[in-house]
Parts: sequence; structure tokens; C-alpha cells
Amino acid sequence: MQVMYKLNDEQLITLFKKGHASALEELVYRHKDKLFTSIVLLVKDSFLAEDIFQDTFIKIIDTIRAERYTEKGKFLPWAMRIAHNLCVDHFRKVKRTPVIKTGDDKDIFNVLNFSEPSAEEKMMTRQSHNNVRRMLDLLPEEQREVIILRHYADLSFKEIADLTQVSINTALGRMRYGLINLRKMMTEKQICL
Repeated sequence: MQVMYKLNDEQLITLFKKGHASALEELVYRHKDKLFTSIVLLVKDSFLAEDIFQDTFIKIIDTIRAERYTEKGKFLPWAMRIAHNLCVDHFRKVKRTPVIKTGDDKDIFNVLNFSEPSAEEKMMTRQSHNNVRRMLDLLPEEQREVIILRHYADLSFKEIADLTQVSINTALGRMRYGLINLRKMMTEKQICL
């Protein structure tokens, strides 16, 4: 058996189709950071992001097994598109879900504390990336999305344009204005990263 980490994505997919589960493990290991980070930044909830991440790979597995995978040489952008669509589906479903309010008009799920923060969450809150994430949250949705897909998922502007269904120039413009806005926020708050 070949050493999995030396194989490209297409070779791993071919091996997985032939029944080698370790090929899928390598694909997950290779792309988990980019996919998971992008999902977290879109949904802003690490537990929900874990669910969507798992759903993404379930969909990937089902598609490959059903012989419907046709994205030769473009596994990561394809996986990102699946993850992005699952995030959009989640938000559509949430919009249709009624919100239960407390007596003082707060969402009941924001008031109730179901569990203690995990060690991973505590560590993440200490990282300097929190400043960037807070500033990203202040950007308009379109600008934030393009910056996340470009810098955290390493997608090209063509891939971003395809994923968000806009022209490449629109994606570039959103990126430019997003970075200008981030720079303004950093200057106003005198943040050093």
C-alpha cells in the first residue's frame, strides 16, 4: 500500500472508491482545518460547526460512493461548496424556527447555560485571533464571507465567485472594501496584530 500523505486528492478518492477507508481518513485530515475554520467563521458556533463539518463529509462520502463525484482536481473547492450550502440551509431552517422568549424578551437559549466551556473553547478565546474575528463580525455579510473564503479556506477568487454566485470583479470588490473596513477598524481601535 502506498503512503497516503504522498497521494493527491484524486488518487485518494480512487482508493476510497476501491474500499480503502484510510484514503478517506487522509482526505479528512488534509482538509479538516480549512473546512472547519470556514464553517466556524460562518456559523459562529463551534458545536454547530462540528455538526455541519460531519454532515459535509457524510455528503462527500455518499456522493463518491454513488459515483457522482465529477470535480476532478478540485476536491477542496467542491467540499467548501458543500459546507457553504449546508451553512446556508441551516440559516434558512433557523429563520423558519420560532424563537422562545423569556419574560424580559430574551431568547431562552441565550439565557440557559447547558454546559461548561470546553478546554478548546477557553484556549481559542485567549488567542489573538479573537480581535480579527470580532472585527470580521462587524463587516457587511458579503465582505465577511469573501474574506473568510479567501483567507481561511484558501479559495481563489474564481472559486469564491462561483460559490457565492457573483462575478469575479464583484468578489474582488467585496474583498477590497472588506480589507479597507478592517484596516479602518484596526486604526480606530489601535489594534496591533
